[in-house]
Amino acid sequence: MALTNNDIIKKLRVALKLRDTDIVKILKLVDYDTTTSEIGAFFRSEDHPKYKPLQDQILRNFLNGLVIYKRGPMDRKSSASAKASGDTRKKPAQTKYGRPRAFESKEEKVPSVKHKRSRPRIVGTINRKKRKDNSDSEKD
Repeated sequence: MALTNNDIIKKLRVALKLRDTDIVKILKLVDYDTTTSEIGAFFRSEDHPKYKPLQDQILRNFLNGLVIYKRGPMDRKSSASAKASGDTRKKPAQTKYGRPRAFESKEEKVPSVKHKRSRPRIVGTINRKKRKDNSDSEKD
């Protein structure tokens, strides 16, 4: 049994914890106006009288809007403006906090912390055993 468009949007709604108003906002990001009652018709069971099958166009617009909703709008830079400025290098991608990804690996790493007493106890015990063995052999 194949998934219908209605099944796909239902599963995305549950997985992403979206409400009808969120779905309306997502569709508005791609200039598709709809109402919450129309969205509710997509989520009804197939035998309900108010059930409405979800068209491919609406699902496509929802998925495109979901990308914008999760990632943010895409920067539109024309290739002519980049060539005119003489800058042909690729710039590192920005994270959502404004720090370039290229510098993420160069962050200071926190050294692993060992238990303060675990190493000295072992060394102390070994040293004491050596001293004891040495003193016993000297007495003989």
